[in-house]
Amino acid sequence: MTRPDPRQTAAMSAALSGAVDLSALKARADAQRQAPASAPAAAGAPPAASGAFVFDVTEATFQADVVERSLQVPVVVDLWADWCGPCKQLSPVLERLAEAGGGAWLLAKVDVDANPRIAQLFGVQSIPTVVAIGGGQPVDAFTGAQPEPQIRQWITALLDALRERLPGIRAAEAGGGAEPPPEVVEEEPVDPRFVAAEDAFEQGDFAAAEAAYEQILAAEPANEDAKAALAQVKFTARAEAADPSAVAKADANPSDVDAQLAAADVEVAQQQVDQAFARLIASVRQTAGDDRDKVRSHLVDLFGLFPADDPRVAKARRNLASALF
Repeated sequence: MTRPDPRQTAAMSAALSGAVDLSALKARADAQRQAPASAPAAAGAPPAASGAFVFDVTEATFQADVVERSLQVPVVVDLWADWCGPCKQLSPVLERLAEAGGGAWLLAKVDVDANPRIAQLFGVQSIPTVVAIGGGQPVDAFTGAQPEPQIRQWITALLDALRERLPGIRAAEAGGGAEPPPEVVEEEPVDPRFVAAEDAFEQGDFAAAEAAYEQILAAEPANEDAKAALAQVKFTARAEAADPSAVAKADANPSDVDAQLAAADVEVAQQQVDQAFARLIASVRQTAGDDRDKVRSHLVDLFGLFPADDPRVAKARRNLASALF
């Protein structure tokens, strides 16, 4: 599998930064090969998922098995637990439909008791919860055991919405499978500068990672991968240091620019992207001079966490232009 575009996975990484240990989830391909494919089954738990299109996922394999695979086909994440009765009704239906789908979509099963940080990532309040990931981002979800006809309709709508964006869907529907055979996959050359930066990031040394990406940009100002990764590193450092009460403080002090910036970071980390963008655009309207430029620059940095064609970014860019001019 080729290395994913950081812009495609930045939104998911932004969400991860507020809920889980990024270093565990962003393991590189070599770590994926060393990690077990799934966690051992607990006593009394259902048998581990098996088959080409249904598989168990752990915190260590989430990045490779869910985020990276979702760049080709949708990955439906089934969050379940052994003690959950409705889960035992829903999971077999999803497994049967995934096998029947022939690789047009994949089913990733997550035991929330064994992998609590993944449940935190999605803000799970009850199980079963089912989340569809496409292009490295959550695109749809539902909770509770649903009737099979309703699930079929949901999957059909999911494939229809993503068919033009994810090349593996049509390939699988045409009988070609979700991915080309291993023998025809060519690995991209690894850039040692990116490896050093990513290693620093995984170790939590955000200053070193930032310096490494800035050095790449100094030599290659147009390197989009480095730009996207640098934005991600800066955001992750801020999000991990953010005050959990930042939103409440900002709401109580709408004229406090720094409070608005911190609150926006927290909201993005909690996947409240539209709220974060709206907050900073409102702050742009209410400020002038250096304060306005500070807010605008921060907002543009947040835009860099997402794909350029993300509709939330496009909408926010229009609103920002209106606020500025």
